[in-house]
Amino acid sequence: MIILLTVAVYFAALMLFSRLTASRGADNETFFRANRRSPWYMVAFGMVGASISGITFVSVPGMVMRTDMTYIQTCIGFILGYFTIAFVLLPVYYKLNLTTIYSYLKERLGMRSYKTGAWFFLISKMTGAAVRFYVVCIILQSFVMDEAGIPFPATVVGMTLLIWLYTRRGGIKTLVWTDSFQTTCMFAALILITYNVITQLGLSVPEALRAIAADSHSRMFVMDDWVSTQNFWKQILSGAFIAIVMTGLDQDMMQKNLTCKSLREAQKDVCTYGFAFVPANLLFMALGVLLMMLAGIEGVALPASGDELLPMFAATGSLGTAVTVLFTIGIVAASFSSADSALTALTTSFCVDVCERPKDERLRRKVHIGMAVVFVMFILIFKVLNSTSVIDAIYVMCSYTYGPLLGLFAYGLLTRRATNDRIVPYIAIASPLLCFALDTASKEWLGYKFGYELLMINGLLTFVGMFISSQPSSKH
Repeated sequence: MIILLTVAVYFAALMLFSRLTASRGADNETFFRANRRSPWYMVAFGMVGASISGITFVSVPGMVMRTDMTYIQTCIGFILGYFTIAFVLLPVYYKLNLTTIYSYLKERLGMRSYKTGAWFFLISKMTGAAVRFYVVCIILQSFVMDEAGIPFPATVVGMTLLIWLYTRRGGIKTLVWTDSFQTTCMFAALILITYNVITQLGLSVPEALRAIAADSHSRMFVMDDWVSTQNFWKQILSGAFIAIVMTGLDQDMMQKNLTCKSLREAQKDVCTYGFAFVPANLLFMALGVLLMMLAGIEGVALPASGDELLPMFAATGSLGTAVTVLFTIGIVAASFSSADSALTALTTSFCVDVCERPKDERLRRKVHIGMAVVFVMFILIFKVLNSTSVIDAIYVMCSYTYGPLLGLFAYGLLTRRATNDRIVPYIAIASPLLCFALDTASKEWLGYKFGYELLMINGLLTFVGMFISSQPSSKH
């Protein structure tokens, strides 16, 4: 009842934001671009929460069980990626006054390349968003709904319905403000949970920092093992490309940035939240180390999966009712802030890129409902298929589905050659298949498993395929 009441109060706050930011007469320009009037600092703050999602809230504290604090290397790489977005991609998007970023592909490469990019985004985003939202649904199911006799499909439908309700009018305009609210809730919950764990350990904050630094799991950098997927340079490069692809080439992430009043403000927005990821993820990983210390003191066995470390303490009430409430607020805030923007971006891309009817408000309302239905279906499918760590599952899928987007945009931005637009869809499909074959063969013959660098290889294969089949010069 505590968890259900917390979710109800939280949802009521989101509905209030929805009513304040979106009038009944809100049109597609409001839904898709927020009339290009969003304050950059609000977008930047909200983007931190939207980018972190429920996956980070649950998985990153548990990652220290398996890979120590080496994920910070990827986060440092994110900074390089966000600077590339700010000073390479954003100027192009603002110059063309785009509603969706894939319209650039039509201008530069051709109609088939444009449709290919849009469809790869739709598939990638639907998959990734379903995985992220799966986290909050499965936690509510495990600790609340099962005891009430409510089946998992009903939980998924109910939670998705809540998101649809507060985004159906204002779209991206509403999300700029609700994301800021949700980011505030998420970090307040994280800080208070961490302080509560420190208190349970009988430590002061300075003592806790020293204990974390002395712990064997506090290792951050892997400089000596070139084979390891946690190698410093692999993680830095992977982090940069993950940021470029999952933010700069992702309509969901870029749609909010394109609502800023000018290019200058959008660049300040992207650079600001790019730097914020390092301290934010450090706090998540520090919490993971503290939870392992607490488990050792209390004689509690660590869970088999790192994703279960924080829920094991927070959701079960072993740290007290206050932490249960805070954990619920944090996980719901993180999950809602990524799922609501995904649903809005999917609706935008389908209306603008697939149907090419950006001003049809009736179509937009139908597509918004349809995307919510498909979203539910994807979550239920993932529930059946999931067998790996949630955060790794997202990045593996990203490597296969976002790679062709990386190749398409890189070809358009880095060359002046025309493309053989007719065969681009076949190249974009062949590249992930070749990557899968390469990874399988490498594991079997060499004993080496590719990590996040698979994204770069996938993009390179798409780029090379387009270059080989291209024309020598272009009028663009």
